[in-house]
Amino acid sequence: MSVFSTPPPRYSTFEAEQLAKSKFGINGQANPLSSERDQNFLIRSEEDSFILKISNSAESFDELDMQNKVMQHIVKVDPEFELTLPLCSLNGDEIIQIANKGQTNWVRGLKYIDGKFLKDLKHDHLILLELGSFLGRLDNAMKDFNHPAAKRTFPWDVRYTDFLKLHKNHVNKDRGIINYYLSKYETHVLPNESYLRKTVIHNDGNDHNVLLDQNGKTTGIIDFGDMVYSYIVLEPAVCMAYIALAIEKTDTLEFISQILKGYHQAFHLNEYELNSVIFLMCLRLCITITMAAYRKKLFPENAYLSVSENQAWELLNRMKNEDLNDWSRQLTEYAQS
Repeated sequence: MSVFSTPPPRYSTFEAEQLAKSKFGINGQANPLSSERDQNFLIRSEEDSFILKISNSAESFDELDMQNKVMQHIVKVDPEFELTLPLCSLNGDEIIQIANKGQTNWVRGLKYIDGKFLKDLKHDHLILLELGSFLGRLDNAMKDFNHPAAKRTFPWDVRYTDFLKLHKNHVNKDRGIINYYLSKYETHVLPNESYLRKTVIHNDGNDHNVLLDQNGKTTGIIDFGDMVYSYIVLEPAVCMAYIALAIEKTDTLEFISQILKGYHQAFHLNEYELNSVIFLMCLRLCITITMAAYRKKLFPENAYLSVSENQAWELLNRMKNEDLNDWSRQLTEYAQS
């Protein structure tokens, strides 16, 4: 049983309000939030706001425990992160099991992080440079974190290429594009894998998960559900992939280079890591289109599954006509400048 093939929870707003009251002692109004495979509600009371996160029934306790513990670890290493992470904010058990209509789920009460999502703001060089630096600082705080659940086989980890090979048949468009980027990965990244350091990373620094203040400063990052033990350089590569979807196509290299430079300033990357980032970025986008095609057939009513699909196709087709070796060289030179 997988979280990707199991339907998300379907609690009503009334049931969410009852859960908030019975499990966490909070009287508040529930507002549903978008989610890929879980169900999330913003609970607003007169005193405070928090996120009620009801996990997919296929989600394991260990993986949720890992998410809680990594945030606690980050704050212990770098206390400045306390205001930027959705730490468990309520008293009592951090992870509670609930049952509804024959289905059991884990539920958590997480701190509400104020700010505007990156997707809702105009991107500029300083915002993206600062975001890269934020992710580098985050990974510096996470680099000594260990948890048994982190070393999992996970589709959103680019190292797990079996997911693409097994599920590309769900893609209705040009499946050859996936083979093209798999070949690039196998040619330009895998031969140097021994030089690519690994640690536990957030692995989902997209513009739906990053929050900023009115001055464009990164103030928070949410959703640790995709965290995994993988290449360190995959962290900026993932962020670069989603930023590339959101900007004008003529500005792609210029803007994604800011993220890599900011990250490199905060968390020094070696030559092999810098050289690999463009290939990892493109392979991550291949996972985006494959996952969307696969899960849309299972859950056609969930529009969130396709939120990045069309842009990812457009970018992958465009990047196929670019010299990725030249992009790799330019990104490396700029990050090191």
